[in-house]
Amino acid sequence: MKNTYYLPLTATPWKQSETYREIFPESPELAGIIRCFWGSERPYRNMGEKPDRTLVIPDTCVDIIYETDYTSNTATGRFCGINDSSFVACGSKEPGHLVSVFGIRFYAWAFFAFSEDSLKGTANGFYDVRSKFCRLDKILAQQLFEVDSLKERGRLVEHILLGQMAASRKQDRVEEAVGQILKSKGALSVEGLARECLISSRQLERLFHEYMGIPPKKFCSLVRYQYLWNEIVRNSGFHILDAVSKYGYTDQSHLMREFKRYHTMDIRNAVRHAHGMEEI
Repeated sequence: MKNTYYLPLTATPWKQSETYREIFPESPELAGIIRCFWGSERPYRNMGEKPDRTLVIPDTCVDIIYETDYTSNTATGRFCGINDSSFVACGSKEPGHLVSVFGIRFYAWAFFAFSEDSLKGTANGFYDVRSKFCRLDKILAQQLFEVDSLKERGRLVEHILLGQMAASRKQDRVEEAVGQILKSKGALSVEGLARECLISSRQLERLFHEYMGIPPKKFCSLVRYQYLWNEIVRNSGFHILDAVSKYGYTDQSHLMREFKRYHTMDIRNAVRHAHGMEEI
């Protein structure tokens, strides 16, 4: 499914540092599959300072993450399932070691295409990447160890994924449903969505659990939250009452409650945090 208009954001969309940077895929074929590549620009020496605390908000994406320790000559791969709640991530690397981090952030609806098993039950979890992506990991792990810049790694992964796409699994019903959800900015009922896709609500529920790990109602809610978060941080003229109507919330209180439930803080503090003025 081609995606040219939905771009979920992190809690700190403009964060750029030695240890964290985001780059977009260069290949148009991957535009609806990969949200971004992210990680350290190059290997860096962990000086043992107080680890960064990072607020991770629901972004309707899933990640494959490789952490490489050049000092101990080890590489660890894991994947993070789709989240429907926020959490605080803390780094825990060995002091004095030369390390790097590389992440592939997939849109949740595209992730299954490269997996070898159902994603049911993977929401809000971290797993060994080999438990679902053994074949892909065998190709990726060693080659990522041999290149060390974020840009080089991104290009390498693009080449590998493009080579795997012919054999990847697709589910047209899920892609059609996701397209409808994005088009409506998440303001769709499961019943209405099922009617649009000419499928029963029960079958739609089963497919979403299988392919993304969460039910369609929850995915709609997360998409709406992400559209709202985009508008909050990108639109200098943001007005909460306009957003209530635009995104189909019952009233202002409903919008504020749902935002805080997903973001762990109110809108004012979330904006301050996005700009580096509010700690978690």
